[in-house]
Amino acid sequence: MDAATAPARWLRAREKDENFPVALRWLPREPRRHLHAVYATTRLIDQIGDAAPGDRVSQLEALRADLAGLWQGRTPADPILQMLAPTVAACELPQDAFEELIEANLIDQRVGRYATFDDLLGYCRLSANPVGRLVLAVFDQSTPETIALSDQVCSALQVLEHCQDVAEDFAADRIYLPQLDLTEAGVAEASLATGGPGDPACRAVVLTQVDRCETLLDAGAPLVARLTGWARIAVSGYIAGGCATVRALRIAEGDVWTEPVRPRHVDTVASMVTLLGKATVVPQ
Repeated sequence: MDAATAPARWLRAREKDENFPVALRWLPREPRRHLHAVYATTRLIDQIGDAAPGDRVSQLEALRADLAGLWQGRTPADPILQMLAPTVAACELPQDAFEELIEANLIDQRVGRYATFDDLLGYCRLSANPVGRLVLAVFDQSTPETIALSDQVCSALQVLEHCQDVAEDFAADRIYLPQLDLTEAGVAEASLATGGPGDPACRAVVLTQVDRCETLLDAGAPLVARLTGWARIAVSGYIAGGCATVRALRIAEGDVWTEPVRPRHVDTVASMVTLLGKATVVPQ
């Protein structure tokens, strides 16, 4: 096993925790390889920002410098970035998308609260939306229209993940539920540690975000019809995973404390079939 393979496999193991299929097995080998490389890199950035011991800011800045080498003709030191190098070259991935992901994690080191949902979406523009742009670049289907639709989908997926991780985030002194919503519902921050069936106000705030995410997913769903070929298949899986997560959170009535809330595979598949059925152009 070479230096790049070991960490890549470790990061790919995290894919099972995602709400959506990262790289569907139906896809051809080449785009799957590129999607795995992008995913591994985004996980590396988040791993440093969320869990690295020591000075995370310095580590993120070091990663930024190492990553920049991919566009400057240098071989990066990190094996994950070495795995990304062929994808950057083949797909002409935009450097600024990775820069924004790193910036989002730098923000996490100094900002732990968001006043309004609009403020949270501002954070998502750095923490989530760049991933969608990278996926579009993998399939060479980046246009102003597809990017705008993708941004809505990615923001929804990010906020849904925050809904699932309320207690975990609170333990890290991060609260992604908007402060305005918590105040209006009369929820004290300390309640976010336990929430659960006995705290309807906490659950109501979670469900408010779920409703907003559904609106974003509905607004972004036309993206499927704007894409062609395998891009349509891959992206329909991401949106379907979000729809299935919305359903799971509603079934749980917003209780993300008693047990983990995960989307059911059958719901993801059903949503994917519906999305593809609504698309007007047959994939080529």
